[in-house]
Amino acid sequence: MAHLHEKIDFTVSLFIVEKGKLLLIHHRKLDRWLPIGGHIELDEDPEQAAYREGREESGLEIELIGERPPTTGPGTRALIRPRFLDIHRVSETHEHVGIMYLARPKSGQVTLAQGEHHEIRWCTLADLDELLPPMSEAVKYYCRVALKEMEES
Repeated sequence: MAHLHEKIDFTVSLFIVEKGKLLLIHHRKLDRWLPIGGHIELDEDPEQAAYREGREESGLEIELIGERPPTTGPGTRALIRPRFLDIHRVSETHEHVGIMYLARPKSGQVTLAQGEHHEIRWCTLADLDELLPPMSEAVKYYCRVALKEMEES
């Protein structure tokens, strides 16, 4: 997808957890282990982007986990609260505002998006330290929190 703006884009990330394991991809272009995710398109809100990215990148229909406050009035739709937000530099001149959700699979079969990823796999907490290339400490932190919180829910 093309960038929405030369300086900044909005993205979603999905920390999909099932049976004590987190679904991760080895991103082809970035050569990094990451959660499922991607850019929010102009005609989408963050939830719509999360559901689309879940289907496109994993083959799964997902359920987002988080609070949805009551609607505040006509023309307003409250969104599920993301678990994390960040802003991260992608290049010297471009940043992403990351909207990160906890999720669980509802249906579907895990499928590799071959054009985008080298590999897709379910990882335990112990697996996070064994991935090659190594996962960034920031992403590893989010993964650990997702595994812990989803274990309790």
